[in-house]
Amino acid sequence: MVLQRDTELKIWGWAAPGEKITLRFRGSYYYTETGKDGKWSVTIPPQQYGGPYLMEINELVIRDILIGDVWLCSGQSNMETPIQRLVERFPEINVSNNHMIRYFKVPTQNSALEPKEAILSGARWHSGIASDVMNWTALAYFYAQESYQHNGIPVGMLVSSLGGSGIESWIDQQHLKQFPDLLIDRAAVDSLQILEKDKGQNLWTAEDFDDSSWPVVQVPDYWSNQKESKPGIVYYRKHFMLPAAKDGRHAKLYLGTLTDSDSVYINGHFIGTTAYRYPPRVYDVPAGILHTGQNSLSIRLRCNGTDGGFTPDKPYQLKIDDVAIDLAGGWRWQVGIDQHEVDKYKSRLQQLAKAGSGLYHGMIYPLANYRIKGVIWYQGEANTSKPEYYESYLSALIKNWRTLYQQAQLPFLLVQLPNFMPKDTVPTGSNWALLREAQFQVSHKIPGTALAVTYDLGEWNDIHPLNKKDIAKRLFLAARRLVYGEDIAASGPRYQGMQIAGDKILVSFDQIGKGLAIRHGKTLQHFAIAGADRKFVWANAFIQHNKVVLSHPTVKHPQAVRYAWSNNPEDANLISKEGLLAIPFRTDHW
Repeated sequence: MVLQRDTELKIWGWAAPGEKITLRFRGSYYYTETGKDGKWSVTIPPQQYGGPYLMEINELVIRDILIGDVWLCSGQSNMETPIQRLVERFPEINVSNNHMIRYFKVPTQNSALEPKEAILSGARWHSGIASDVMNWTALAYFYAQESYQHNGIPVGMLVSSLGGSGIESWIDQQHLKQFPDLLIDRAAVDSLQILEKDKGQNLWTAEDFDDSSWPVVQVPDYWSNQKESKPGIVYYRKHFMLPAAKDGRHAKLYLGTLTDSDSVYINGHFIGTTAYRYPPRVYDVPAGILHTGQNSLSIRLRCNGTDGGFTPDKPYQLKIDDVAIDLAGGWRWQVGIDQHEVDKYKSRLQQLAKAGSGLYHGMIYPLANYRIKGVIWYQGEANTSKPEYYESYLSALIKNWRTLYQQAQLPFLLVQLPNFMPKDTVPTGSNWALLREAQFQVSHKIPGTALAVTYDLGEWNDIHPLNKKDIAKRLFLAARRLVYGEDIAASGPRYQGMQIAGDKILVSFDQIGKGLAIRHGKTLQHFAIAGADRKFVWANAFIQHNKVVLSHPTVKHPQAVRYAWSNNPEDANLISKEGLLAIPFRTDHW
């Protein structure tokens, strides 16, 4: 595995309550012991990068540990694209020989109701050598390679992602409060936990249980005939006298038929069970259970429909050879689970499948103690149907995870959505463009974030573009400036302002580096302008004094500009002289 360098490290786990734990690492010893809950943890002081090292925890030995930079990578399917899809395009994968980069894929665990303390078991760390590299996901591999080749520091890629997942599922409930439709009705959950618990379990079938306060009903009969209707679980109890001559004898118990399923006990001993309503109930009572004097018979009866009970005109008796004890008549009864109440609260939880937080609970929260360098977030395709919420979602996610990791400036590297779908022949609206705008706004407003612009790296007919190598290069370029403090150009031209000059618009940019330039050809493409009619047309565009001048013969009084504003703006070609793409933008909010 890889542990994060230059920060305190928490090593934690579980063992038998009260067990003494000895952790040995790099010549030092750390002692602790588990609490009553079996949990333990130790804190190791900050370590410089290097390795491999060995760690011993009691008899457990963990070998081949590196100290370096750990990145938490999350999102949806483009974050977990298998590397094997890319080997034809990037044949160097087949001969990968880098044991100083490591990869771990967090198993999928969706927990809608509550955070989990541990991830699911079964996964393990993989190395970047040829015999192991096919276990990696593509973006993680190329990013780790970029990082190690530049820094010479071991890299661990901790990938916690799920294809098709919406961003809402990666945010905890506390940070979704402004979105009521995504919240779980905690009152209903808490009530269900109480109501779904069988109040009589292991209590109401005991021989000496005092049922004298329970109401009496007549058996055999259905609940509806006694003006009672309690779908769920109901306990029935009957006391009967056994003559001394039959003490401890084997017997047969006849209970007609019951609706729907039953478990039967005599004097606290389990006698038998039937799973559905139709079979006749004939149970053997083993020798030694019945005794002279008063005995108790308990039935735990579950009704799945609207009416349960004992079928009339059936035999209800206990037979011991020549003695038959009639069991018809008054029985005590009590409700163990009232299904009406349970269903009432379940109806309040019908939105659970659409509620947020499930993947956060199962795949992020359990990682809170694992120290990381930063986060790489590649997600958004699943939220393009409602892009207007994405800026708030992503802002909430960043705040949430920084709170979880107790790092107010935890770095976030964001992948802006690549180009996808057929190119538009005329300027038009685009949900993908709106979501890219939301991603940019977050990177612009929230410190400690950076954006990798990728609208030239997608594929119009595949939502999973294969060029993860160049996406990784752009992410690491951003990390070099944001995380490692290098004074380099890491972002392309960013819209700064516009000036209307007659029938032209002059657009200015910041982050232009050594100046504006055109990639692939001599003509700027994918700029659009519109007048008061709000009808956009492709603009004639050229660079003048590091500004872009826009016009169109049919737009005499231009008012707004859009750039790279479509599902697939692959042809957009404004760059800085360092070769970095201009960020998509619009000046309107129409």
